[in-house]
Amino acid sequence: MSAHRKFSQSHHSSLNELNITPLLDLAFVLLVIFIITTPQLVNNLEMNLPSGKPPPTTEKPKITNIIVSETGSIWLNDEAMTFTQLRQSLTDLRAADKELTVAVRGAKDVDYQYVVSVLDLLQQLEITKVGLATATVATGQ
Repeated sequence: MSAHRKFSQSHHSSLNELNITPLLDLAFVLLVIFIITTPQLVNNLEMNLPSGKPPPTTEKPKITNIIVSETGSIWLNDEAMTFTQLRQSLTDLRAADKELTVAVRGAKDVDYQYVVSVLDLLQQLEITKVGLATATVATGQ
């Protein structure tokens, strides 16, 4: 029985000492493969590097301001007018400049239906460059 015990102890001790050399060889081979293939993947990126010259200066477009007060009165570039006068003025401005840019400002407590009417007019006149300004508006200019 003692011989059997000696044999089992030596058998267990040989299992505890695993040879990991082939595993390390495999890991190093995979590492070398990744090191070789990674630069080829990175070099395929296309980059547009900036040139040394400054960007061309473009003049800012002239912005036409439309202000709608709480009472529904309309101001075009600091000039009070009715809705009909606004339509005629915008038609004239659009004829002079096809790229007409308009900013619509509404007073803080305006009935938004007035602003919607102005936006509807701009759409009818095919004025597409329209912005809504959020700054507070002082009425009675």
